Amino acid sequence: MTVLITHPASLNHVTPDGHPERIARIEALMRALEPLNTLDRIEAPAATDEALLRVHPQSHLDALTAAIPSTGIAQLDADTWMSPDSLTAARHAAGGAIAAVDTVLANGGNAFVATRPPGHHAEKTRTMGFCLLGNVAVAAKHALDVHGLTRVAIVDFDVHHGNGTQDLLWDEERVLFISSHQSPLWPGTGKPSERGAHGNVLNVPLPPESDGETMRQAYENKVFPALEAFAPELLIISAGFDAHADDPLAQLNWNTADFVWLTQALCDIAERYCLGRVVSVLEGGYDLNALAQAATAHVKVLQEREKR
Repeated sequence: MTVLITHPASLNHVTPDGHPERIARIEALMRALEPLNTLDRIEAPAATDEALLRVHPQSHLDALTAAIPSTGIAQLDADTWMSPDSLTAARHAAGGAIAAVDTVLANGGNAFVATRPPGHHAEKTRTMGFCLLGNVAVAAKHALDVHGLTRVAIVDFDVHHGNGTQDLLWDEERVLFISSHQSPLWPGTGKPSERGAHGNVLNVPLPPESDGETMRQAYENKVFPALEAFAPELLIISAGFDAHADDPLAQLNWNTADFVWLTQALCDIAERYCLGRVVSVLEGGYDLNALAQAATAHVKVLQEREKR
């Protein structure tokens, strides 16, 4: 059974009116997922300092704690805000990714983590792009250091480059980090020349206004061969749905069928190399209807694979 990992704390991370990364994202997603009654739902625990310190230094955790406002909201950078309960929400988001790894490695199958704030832009000592903590990087290091895996692959199909995940895992030769993303686009990183300290990073820029066919060719020609050569023991997905044509923050033109195709193809690779073990973690997606439809279709594919 596919595991859905959530936590009510996601509803307590408050951002300014009109901010794209808002509480309504989780509300819309959870409404869309509600009819999928065969999901095994569990609550995300809070990540411990020990888990977070595998990718972030103590100074980053201290800075986040010091930045918590007693009331209202505080601006950390151009795009990222904190309310009194934001760090709690971020700890549960990272903890949900860890719990997904634990569950999938113990029981097989797959899991989807529906929490916020997202994490793939958070660098070692820098909040950025709505992100406070590097959720998928924390999960990958947990799989390596706690469970003893030797090869973990991360595929980030969010429309924005996963600069934070890349920064956090740049020196980690046991992780293959792959990011497909629109380029040029904020944050301006993610060039093919950015390869990681051990050749463990693969960036696949996609041109603005390109569609799902361009994405499919890029994955078939570049991403899938790299995954097959790496032969991961666990596949983690940074599942951003803002490459959808209706998303307001970028200019890729994927549709729901493209997300279905990509999820199926990634599950095929997971079945060949890592016993079908997939952990998918929510990142972006800012048009509420597009997010709900594409993410629900993504989860349905995960469910279908569990039934095979």
